Amino acid sequence: MTLLDTLARLEAVRAGRARALATVRHRHLSARPLVLVPLTTAGEAGAPLGALVGTDPAEPALLVVPQPRDRDLRWSFLADLADLVLPYVDAYADAVELVERGETDPETGRKTKVEAELCLDAPQVIVPSRAGVEYVRLLGRSMRFRRTAEEDPENPYPAPARVPLLGRWFTHLGERSRVPGSSLLLAATDLLSRHWATGQSTLEDQHLGALLAWVAPPAGESGAEAALRAELGRDRDGQLLVPPAGPATDPAFDNRLLAPAMARFDAARAARAAGDAAGPEAAGRAEREVRRLVEAQLRPTWDAVWRSVELLRELPAGERAEERWTRDRWSYTGHRDRVRAGEPPQPRRDDAVTAAQKLATRETEQVRLDAQEALDDPLVMAGRRLAGEAFAGEVTEVVMEWTEAKRPSPRPLVTVATEDRPQLSEEGGAKVFRSLDGRPQSARFVRFDEDGHLVLRLLDKMGRGRDPEPGSVPEKGDRVCWTLFEHDARGGPKLPDPERTPWTHGGPPAHLTSPTAPAPDAVTDEDLL
Repeated sequence: MTLLDTLARLEAVRAGRARALATVRHRHLSARPLVLVPLTTAGEAGAPLGALVGTDPAEPALLVVPQPRDRDLRWSFLADLADLVLPYVDAYADAVELVERGETDPETGRKTKVEAELCLDAPQVIVPSRAGVEYVRLLGRSMRFRRTAEEDPENPYPAPARVPLLGRWFTHLGERSRVPGSSLLLAATDLLSRHWATGQSTLEDQHLGALLAWVAPPAGESGAEAALRAELGRDRDGQLLVPPAGPATDPAFDNRLLAPAMARFDAARAARAAGDAAGPEAAGRAEREVRRLVEAQLRPTWDAVWRSVELLRELPAGERAEERWTRDRWSYTGHRDRVRAGEPPQPRRDDAVTAAQKLATRETEQVRLDAQEALDDPLVMAGRRLAGEAFAGEVTEVVMEWTEAKRPSPRPLVTVATEDRPQLSEEGGAKVFRSLDGRPQSARFVRFDEDGHLVLRLLDKMGRGRDPEPGSVPEKGDRVCWTLFEHDARGGPKLPDPERTPWTHGGPPAHLTSPTAPAPDAVTDEDLL
């Protein structure tokens, strides 16, 4: 948490409502996102209780498991969920554009440009909180290895083909959500807390109702009062006025309402199985009661998620958010190709090289995200300036100088007067950067002059001629912002191919080990002490 974030939280406490942490929206928002509000039973994380799913705020689809201990009902729920989610995911698969991208020939090592398909858009799933993101990953892990009738004809309980397919997509969305800046799978609480600072802790910000109470409190009420009521307020029957955003349920709801309703459903099913004439009608009535209770728990969260989306749409989109969405589109296109090629589902555990590649990607994307958010948003840049990682000021002098090469190149000295305190040593030599028409222009810090101003030497982005191109050198009186951090993240060292994984990291994967490899030497008496 930066100093500016801390100040914003203190200001939120004093003002009684959330304070802005950003002036633009730093995440891509689809014109037609799919909202998923899951609910699970207490005591068994993998037992779904119900869900609201859809792209229309006014017409969600309700899915309910009247008895989560019944595995048949649970798999029927997942099949119905697949019927709702997969058409939305597949709707973006066929609209593509052809783009050139660089690829490395595995034999020669040369880089060539090839044409590849890139989907014009990609699906976006929004859940209420981080717990919902983890629940999507859990569902994906539980579904993607299910065997279908075609794969295992002797399986007494085969899954419909769409169930493991949904598991593969949920797993991909869950893995992609771990990449900083990705927008394929988002949590409403993370979206709101990234753009607004509340007067409560980051843990309390995971309660969607309390977070919304700070961001948009009711008229005549402070954010703290509204958040307290959202967290603890109960009606005369002891039920929460604002049900939890899931996937866990409130114990009072489980014990007083849900458990008796499920017991009546079980009794009605037993009577129907015994041939009781009133059994079918009683079972239908009991099932409708469970559905009503579950919907009453889900609907407030459903409305809260869409309210969050409306608040975020009021912010203008960040300039570089679309660039990050393009990387999401590449991720979606790549997984589409793997599914269509008939590749097996994602493994339970990554090999050493894949795990290292994922970690390196997340680290690189985090550095890139931090830089891009600061470049897009003056409020975020202000936080970096307070931390000494950037400075802004007025150009007081420009002195033209050139290199002494055969073809002289411009290397002007620019003096900047600033009130910021960047973390630059007196010796100089550190590189600084500014955004010039969307590209980073670098300069080298030379010294502090007698007035304490910073003297910088421009190094690039001034053209190929002896005279710099117009606009490439700031003029006297211009106000410029320089950063001590690079604007684009550097990639890490190249990792070995999976078949060349060293033995210290598990050796090559089993499927790459040659069955014709020579057997190891036999153990002899000399090998034993």
